[in-house]
Amino acid sequence: MNTESLNINTEQIRSFIAIELPPEVRQALSRFQEKLKAGGRNVKWVAPGNMHLTLQFLGNIDAKSTDRIISAIEQGAGGVHPFRIDISGTGVFPDSRRVRVVWVGLAGELENLSRLQKNIGEKLAPLGFPPENRPFTPHLTLGRVRDDCRPEERASLGQLIERTAFSGKYTVDVKSVNLMKSQLTREGPIYTRLGSITLK
Repeated sequence: MNTESLNINTEQIRSFIAIELPPEVRQALSRFQEKLKAGGRNVKWVAPGNMHLTLQFLGNIDAKSTDRIISAIEQGAGGVHPFRIDISGTGVFPDSRRVRVVWVGLAGELENLSRLQKNIGEKLAPLGFPPENRPFTPHLTLGRVRDDCRPEERASLGQLIERTAFSGKYTVDVKSVNLMKSQLTREGPIYTRLGSITLK
């Protein structure tokens, strides 16, 4: 037996499952970011082209397992018809005094969104991707506060967000779910679609 064949490293891909946003929604979120940037100098803002709705983060996966993962996503998405969600409201995690994450909320057919997320998670679990312990909270991340941000700056940003409304009515027609690759670079992450499952 050739023992060298046992030591071959398979390619690892950092990946997640997401719903992509239409350009007009990303542009509206980018404009909203601009309103917050004056009070959020210690925030790492998400690039507009990278904005998405995450259903599940998978971490590093074996490149050879992508077909099985896409198949599991397809099974989980079966029976879930296309639906609509609306951009609605703003918020922060964990609270306005200790801001760590800035986000905008979602409304509309959230029961379909939650069912889609849950069903996909159940199909992925046998492949070694256990669902997260915390409940699924649908949101679109706009930025993450840097670790060295002072407490008073976090509180000030929280106050700014509380008095700054996201204006306009924007709807996302959810017609597909995607397996995404995340490549981390100094300039920020680069996202590439590995597979797309159409809701029927």
